[in-house]
Amino acid sequence: MTRLWNDPADFADEMIDGFVAANTRYVRRVPGGVVRSTAVPAGHVAVVVGGGSGHYPAFGGLVGPGLAHGAAMGNLFASPSTQQIVSVAKAADAGGGVFFTYGNYAGDVLNFDAAQDRLRADGIACETVTVTDDIFSASSAEKHKRRGIAGDLTVFRTAAAAAEHGYDLAGVTRVAALANERTRSIGVAFTGCTLPGADAPLFTVPEGRMAIGLGIHGEPGIDETDIPTADGLAELLVGRLLDEVPDGVEVAGARVVPILNGLGSLKYEEMFVVYRRIAQLLDDAGIEIVDPHVGEYCTSFDMAGTSLTLFWLDDELAQLWETSVDTPAYRRGSVGHVERADARADSASDAEVIPPSDEESRATAALVRRALETIVATVDANVEELGRIDSIAGDGDHGIGMQRGSHAALAAGSAAADAGAGAGTTLMRAADAWADRAGGTSGALWGVILTAVADRLGDEGTPSATEVAAGIAQGAKGVMAYGKAEVGDKTLVDALVPFADELNRSVGSGSPLADAWREAAHAATRAAAATADLLPRMGRARAHGQHSVGTPDPGAHSLALIVTAVGDLLADDPE
Repeated sequence: MTRLWNDPADFADEMIDGFVAANTRYVRRVPGGVVRSTAVPAGHVAVVVGGGSGHYPAFGGLVGPGLAHGAAMGNLFASPSTQQIVSVAKAADAGGGVFFTYGNYAGDVLNFDAAQDRLRADGIACETVTVTDDIFSASSAEKHKRRGIAGDLTVFRTAAAAAEHGYDLAGVTRVAALANERTRSIGVAFTGCTLPGADAPLFTVPEGRMAIGLGIHGEPGIDETDIPTADGLAELLVGRLLDEVPDGVEVAGARVVPILNGLGSLKYEEMFVVYRRIAQLLDDAGIEIVDPHVGEYCTSFDMAGTSLTLFWLDDELAQLWETSVDTPAYRRGSVGHVERADARADSASDAEVIPPSDEESRATAALVRRALETIVATVDANVEELGRIDSIAGDGDHGIGMQRGSHAALAAGSAAADAGAGAGTTLMRAADAWADRAGGTSGALWGVILTAVADRLGDEGTPSATEVAAGIAQGAKGVMAYGKAEVGDKTLVDALVPFADELNRSVGSGSPLADAWREAAHAATRAAAATADLLPRMGRARAHGQHSVGTPDPGAHSLALIVTAVGDLLADDPE
């Protein structure tokens, strides 16, 4: 289990600060993550990787000469926010464009895509290749839905090597996509992992049993078997991977980089025993082993488990693989002397000007602040239960993510209200802070919801019930457009849409806002409870849907809790 922390909500930030302090030779801190502290030739493509914290050496440990130029580092097992990714990308950009590569998870895709759109709008060319190496997370017919696990390393390293050799953005994208297509992985686990502050692991495996096909965020395996011998495990891993060889590859005579990855607490000596048999099996198949890796490359806190990745080389990939690398956690070859980057202070931007507002809107801003206080109290009271629900078929981070987001929203909204902001600006600042601090899918989606409502509140006058309802409806549409989920997919949408529909119906029939809101909250609560019977069709839980049957979706449940509490606030404050 994880034993050392201060406040679990601050763990990721404090970890990054300590990582940077220990590795100033390689990295410097920027808002949202780290970038190289060494010079990058002007005009080179910047390779930016990233994802949730908890996977060291992924992602910050892979930043340095020959590998990534920057890493956006989110909260524990949660995607970095859009703003964090933009910040890291701008700091890493050397004028040749930005190439993003990361594991194929819903929150990462949402936030990296949004960051890419924002950067392109600012005139910075961007391209992306998501890593999809995990053969157990989707069928070969739906490879694009697979998640990225330890195969991240092969794609990251290939893309970075191409950038190091002066490939343009299109060239880096081409070889990264080729590396991804030629990478296959499978993982197993003997115990689950425990997040800082949690008193139990995200999942458990019965004594003497082994989970097959697990995810690096604690998602449980999709199959289970007795623990085999070391040789038996090697035969299982190699056999499954040789059953799915990339198109156009002839096994006999092929060149392969094997990566046996430890997930956090498996001993290196154990992995060497397993790798001994892996090497024999690959040799027996007529495969030429190139640069074998045995160690920790993408972990999951203290999970006891391992994964095997096979990277099938061609001539170009083999040449790029020989590029020297020097990073805090991963070194190959000799990079030689590298100049330090020019010291550029990452100065904080000037405080944004508060737009003018009238007295009525400032009075509404006070109510917005009380609503944010109510949300914080509700999340704090339910944080452990939200994490427990999320751990059943997800990664257990929903509670802590909602806590970080809501607290940040309250701080930003309160600061705006104290500075004289109207209701719209107060809620808009809260929305931006929630999305940035929480990260992940839920952080981005709550940012969308609150932004839509803020647009309707404005900074003049007292908003009508119709305007508030219209803001909620616009938020629901925005969430579905942004997250691509629909009613029935077992997501936040399953509670949000009934809430928005009932609120608009009740307000349209003449009910006061407080009464309409409470009726809508009842509808959301019923809908959230009904998600227990659904199989997830979106997000990380999709590949493990059977585990979530009987348990409501955490995003829908948290939304229902929040709108119910805000409804009680409105009922107590009829003005």
